[in-house]
Amino acid sequence: MGQKAPLLGHILGALRIVRLSLFGGAFVSCHISVAVFCRGYWLKTHVDDQRIMPAPPPFARCSVFRQLRSAAVAGLIISLAATTTAQADALIRDAETEALVRAYAKPIFNAAGLGSQGINIHIVNNRGFNAFVLDGQNMFINAGALMASTTPNQIIGVIAHETGHIAGGHLARLRSQISKAKSAALMLQTLAVAAMVAGAATGSNIGRVGLGGGQGGTNAATRMVLAYRQDEESSADQAAIVFLNATKQSARGMLETLMFMNRRLIGVQGINPYLQTHPLPAQRLAQLRSLAQASPYYENKDPPPLQFRHNLVRAKLYGFLHEPETVFNRYRRSNRTLAANYARAIATYRKSGVQVAMPQLDALIAAKPDWPYFREIKGQFLMESGNVTDAIPSLRQAVALAPDEPLIRITLAQALLATPNPQDVDEAISNLRTALARETSSAMGYRQLALAYARKGDTAKGAARRSYLAQADLASAEAYFYEGRLEPAKQFAKRAQTVFVEDTPDWFRADDILSFELPTRVGKLNR
Repeated sequence: MGQKAPLLGHILGALRIVRLSLFGGAFVSCHISVAVFCRGYWLKTHVDDQRIMPAPPPFARCSVFRQLRSAAVAGLIISLAATTTAQADALIRDAETEALVRAYAKPIFNAAGLGSQGINIHIVNNRGFNAFVLDGQNMFINAGALMASTTPNQIIGVIAHETGHIAGGHLARLRSQISKAKSAALMLQTLAVAAMVAGAATGSNIGRVGLGGGQGGTNAATRMVLAYRQDEESSADQAAIVFLNATKQSARGMLETLMFMNRRLIGVQGINPYLQTHPLPAQRLAQLRSLAQASPYYENKDPPPLQFRHNLVRAKLYGFLHEPETVFNRYRRSNRTLAANYARAIATYRKSGVQVAMPQLDALIAAKPDWPYFREIKGQFLMESGNVTDAIPSLRQAVALAPDEPLIRITLAQALLATPNPQDVDEAISNLRTALARETSSAMGYRQLALAYARKGDTAKGAARRSYLAQADLASAEAYFYEGRLEPAKQFAKRAQTVFVEDTPDWFRADDILSFELPTRVGKLNR
């Protein structure tokens, strides 16, 4: 780690991003090898990649992209630092889960006038029921919240409430107060408190650990964050009702969620209402019930296709996040629903391997052949088990059914690059380019792209070889950058830039990395 980015490395390097997958019975930690998934962090610039953008004048383009990287890093430092301070195990990346959550959020964001704001929703690998926003651009939802919610409407209500915070500008005051911190210690203590208040009311580990991290901090920092959170909850509830009404959805799920939270607090003694993320659930229930029941849409139910998808995602998360025996007990053989079969197939794979699980996976595909995620998971399990040849057709079919899912394309590219066939390298590059146009900050995607171009360079000669290897260096630089490792990122960018023609898009992408410096305030945190 270079001297210019110590905080970024410590904060973001500790934040693992995992796929829902298994190697040797343990979750992939993205650190295994270039051929698997490389550890990285999630950083969205909220703009299209240069490859598909109209080309502005060269100097303007260079300036714009430098500013975008700086703004993106600065904007996410708070949320990612708080997440790491809270010791969240990882952010989960899964195409099916993310597609479902996007489907929940899109109407709400549009109703709130935030549809074009590029808000990211991250799934936290934590079984506690929790959701929070910290910086206005990133919403975090625990996997446990999805698993505990029996209906889509319950999670939609959570998203609507958190959207109320963003739409109301409630986070601007928090960011302003944090930015006024006079010392690194006060800032980090404030972030710890922010993490604590994000989970205290639900009793999640985030709340408890965050509280420990904030102990010893100043009372002023504690009161600042807690007072801010309590002051804004009622208005966020009211905004959520407005958004739900605008989308003709019920607020029943919000009430059910608060009732769940209230049950969690029954019998807990000595709770200071001031030290809660939100006012105590019982108080909020009384305020919210009349508004919810007055809605003409209160009795509306979730559409059956949405409930079907919700059940599948819950089963998938249970299958991956709980021990196989626990999954088998929850989803017994007498339960013949597709969701139950899904959970058992995943648990069977984890316990007994791909050969034993394969009949169950094939049965899922036969029952719903147009569902891309069944084919994706079959290809994923085959690839993880070393059977790349059989994995590729299934992954190709998944891409054909879900061409806009970048994570599936990246998985297909990974499988293609595990073969010795030169034609597979070209197909991998095509899929990676398409995926990275959407998933612009995927370190794992850039790692695979670097590997693909390096293989092209191995078989080329002369100028073609230099060009391919320069592309491999640029992709490596991007991967290191999105891992928060600025020193190697700049080394690879410098080497790539010497080959590119000046003022071309690739030259500017390399120059963008070479010119990047962390914001001054962030840099001071390590001094």
